[in-house]
Amino acid sequence: MDYEELNYQSVTAREAEVSAVFPALMRKVYVWMSLALIITGFTAYYVATNENLLALIYSKPAVMWILIGVELAIVFGVTAAINKLSLPVATLLFVLYSVINGALLSSIFLIYTMSSIATVFFITAGTFGVMSLYGYITKTDLTSWGKLLMMALIGLIIATVVNLFMKSSGLEMIISYVGVLIFVGLTAYDTQKIKMMCMQAPDAGESMQKLALLGALSLYLDFINLFIYLLRIFGRRE
Repeated sequence: MDYEELNYQSVTAREAEVSAVFPALMRKVYVWMSLALIITGFTAYYVATNENLLALIYSKPAVMWILIGVELAIVFGVTAAINKLSLPVATLLFVLYSVINGALLSSIFLIYTMSSIATVFFITAGTFGVMSLYGYITKTDLTSWGKLLMMALIGLIIATVVNLFMKSSGLEMIISYVGVLIFVGLTAYDTQKIKMMCMQAPDAGESMQKLALLGALSLYLDFINLFIYLLRIFGRRE
């Protein structure tokens, strides 16, 4: 058996390994994201129907700010230290983030009707699904989208902070539409980025599973933010 034949078999085996690992990692990304959304949804509804928890969160600003601080700490901490964390710890933090986010989102059940929340959720799921599919199958390199979308996101955050003081309903509606456009784009961009990462994975070991978990967190955040901005546009208030 000559060198070329050995090299060909090595490449073939490598391709078979990648083809086996890639779909498994992508499944994990979407399974983790879906579980996080389920946890968030159930937590939000549970808190919304529990007067004591509602009073604890919304009548005491300190508690809300603590929860927001913990959320930010988890996102930045997991992103920065994903290689140092074990998979169980990273997963536990992801679940904790989903629970805290659900508690903070419980107010939507007090502001909007159940029917409009359900309608907007399905609109969000459909929009997210289409854009994620586009990011997955497109041959176009979406890398250039990343910088533009991040700059737009920073502008969106600044505009949101400014409107906390201005309290302009017109500006709030503009922010909502811009937010939808940004997270629609981020959904496609993040999906392609996650796909490329999983395609290049050498195996499905713990390190790659942690990166898949990080990808699930990115898509989860895209979905949640898209849902919130769409709810502000289409949601019917109580």
